[in-house]
Amino acid sequence: MKVSDMTEGNSLKLILRFAIPLFIGTLFQQAYNIIDTMIAGYNIGDEAIAAIGATASLYAVIVYFAMGLNSGYGIIISRLFGAKDIDRLKNATATMVSLNLGITIVLTGVSLPLLHPLLKLLDTPAEIYEMTYQYIFVILAGMAAAIAYNMCAAFLQALGNSNIPLYFLIMSCIINLSLDYVFIAGFHMGVAGAGFATIIAESISALSCMIYIIRKYREYLPGKKDWKLDKTLTLEMFTTGTSMGLMLSVFSLGSIILQKAINNLGTQIITAHTASRRIYEVFAIPLSTAATATATFVGQNFGARKYQRIDNALKKIIFAALLWSAVSIFIAIYAGEFMVKLLIDTNDPVIMENALLNLRLSTAFFFPLGVLIIMRNAMQSMGYKVTPVLSSGIELLVKILATFLVVPKLGYTGVAFTEPVIWVLCAVFIVAVYLTSRKSSRLHSR
Repeated sequence: MKVSDMTEGNSLKLILRFAIPLFIGTLFQQAYNIIDTMIAGYNIGDEAIAAIGATASLYAVIVYFAMGLNSGYGIIISRLFGAKDIDRLKNATATMVSLNLGITIVLTGVSLPLLHPLLKLLDTPAEIYEMTYQYIFVILAGMAAAIAYNMCAAFLQALGNSNIPLYFLIMSCIINLSLDYVFIAGFHMGVAGAGFATIIAESISALSCMIYIIRKYREYLPGKKDWKLDKTLTLEMFTTGTSMGLMLSVFSLGSIILQKAINNLGTQIITAHTASRRIYEVFAIPLSTAATATATFVGQNFGARKYQRIDNALKKIIFAALLWSAVSIFIAIYAGEFMVKLLIDTNDPVIMENALLNLRLSTAFFFPLGVLIIMRNAMQSMGYKVTPVLSSGIELLVKILATFLVVPKLGYTGVAFTEPVIWVLCAVFIVAVYLTSRKSSRLHSR
């Protein structure tokens, strides 16, 4: 059994050491997404890439909400671990399982019947509508597997173990890619085959992770008495999880609205947008994994009441984000065209031009993005529940304005500028709130 107490030692080393397995795991996941796109594109065509991309934001708003919930639950568990309160930690784990069971039933039961209206609301192009529906139906029908894996990963990460979730994620990616090739290239199942491959791989990974936790972390798992949920703890977990879930889902809701504008620009633009996002999401992995690692670090130190240690660590990790942002800009400028062509195997000048526009513009604003996601995660771990959601509300508002006012006039150029503008606005807002509240020493209820 491996746990990691992050309340002592060099803060930057602890965060980076914790982030490395997260980075490798997310890299594998993004590698899967890229190869999955390549398999679909090479074997089915550009329309398959567009079909998968047309529903990316819809899937994100649902699954990111569930992922956010588990991240929030993990924050509470990390605080209890930092405070060495094992009895309440067991009760919190029982609460996490109960809440996840409920949200799985609700999300699956609500999303599937509303799928056709949602796709029509998004103005999904007629030529890819059927493929789009097949893919997203399979993915949403099997979301229980994704939720179960994220619950297990959040539990292990809260205790300072980021290695084991990595191993199971790598296993999932390998299974996924193997099944992708079998179902798409072998059985000619189309994009639905990609969906089935994802669900099967996630199910195997989630089940394996559960078995590992039961065998190795039994002393932290709830007994019979721990399943009697404590109202105060349940409310704290629910509000923290909901805050994190809303933060991610409100952001994703804005992406759904923006996706509507993108879909109206045609299949070529959908393909270009999907390709560029696949690539720059890889560049963003160090930022997102550093933010996740920082959340665990902050959660444990907040539970141990080591507030100055938190401030010092945030300064160091934000400087590291600045360095990575500079590297990302360099790669996007000089290797972007090669990466887009490798990913989607196209010579369509419209697709290439717009994919490169979005890729290079997005990476140019990676530093404010890094500040934003690092501070959001850190503030969630310190009990800020409103501010991160408000920052997501700013994102939603800007994306609504862009969809109806900017994109109709500027086309895809308006889309490409929307997220960088959001990152700058939200980063300034969230840092200003944090610095103001720290100076006034209000640390418990924002």
